[in-house]
Amino acid sequence: MDVYRAKTAGFCMGVSLALQKLNTALERKGGAPETTRICTLGPIIHNPQVLAEYESRGVVCVKEAAQLHPGDVAVIRAHGITRQVEEQVKQSGADIVDATCPKVKKAQLSIGRATADGATLLLFGEADHPEVRGLVSYACGPAHVFGSAAELASLHLAESGPYVLASQTTQDRQIFQEIVAELRQRISNLVVLSTICDATRERQEEARNIASCVDVMVIIGGRQSGNTRRLADVAALNGIDTFLVERVEELAAENFLQKNRAGLTAGASTPKSLIDAAHLWLQSL
Repeated sequence: MDVYRAKTAGFCMGVSLALQKLNTALERKGGAPETTRICTLGPIIHNPQVLAEYESRGVVCVKEAAQLHPGDVAVIRAHGITRQVEEQVKQSGADIVDATCPKVKKAQLSIGRATADGATLLLFGEADHPEVRGLVSYACGPAHVFGSAAELASLHLAESGPYVLASQTTQDRQIFQEIVAELRQRISNLVVLSTICDATRERQEEARNIASCVDVMVIIGGRQSGNTRRLADVAALNGIDTFLVERVEELAAENFLQKNRAGLTAGASTPKSLIDAAHLWLQSL
């Protein structure tokens, strides 16, 4: 089988930086007291294999700041945290290592500045995603999260505003632009923030292009990863079979009968080793 592998597949800049900071914290632990724990506040990235590896190296994943102890090293996840939780981490007495993706941090600060006068935030994203909860916490006025144009249409918005429109960094830029055009017809006082990561746009465009010339698509990545799920959505829009799996062992050869060309890409938190394994498996068919 011919395999068309995306050049953009795998770790993005934000994920690489976050893991570098976690690795540095682990290296420094050698000179720290034996009781010092290296903790992440929630999963540092959305990939189960990576998380399992760090757990085997002694990294503790805590669910809330109350589980931190004075002297712990608290590594803030790549998706960022809310302002309220960050304050709780500071009060815990733990040493903070901020591994928030720079693009997410920029979006947080941009929302804070744009809503400083009390403007209402309209945020395109997944309401239960940790990045979105963090972004909303920076809004200085009311905030509404919507996951689709239909959800946005159901909101009762005053024509005069003021409103600030932003997006989760991993959302589809094309859909966001359609939302912008629709909102400009409804609202006269609208500020639009460009918070979608360029790496996300490039990955989605490449996935779209590959899917247009293959018989089947394979997406490797954690099911909890929003950007990974959106890659699968983009590929499936071409009307071809699309499989999102976390490990190559989840693929079944019978699903690839009569298929001659396979596309392969992966989420921004997927290690190269998992992508390589899927590539070899597809080639072997």
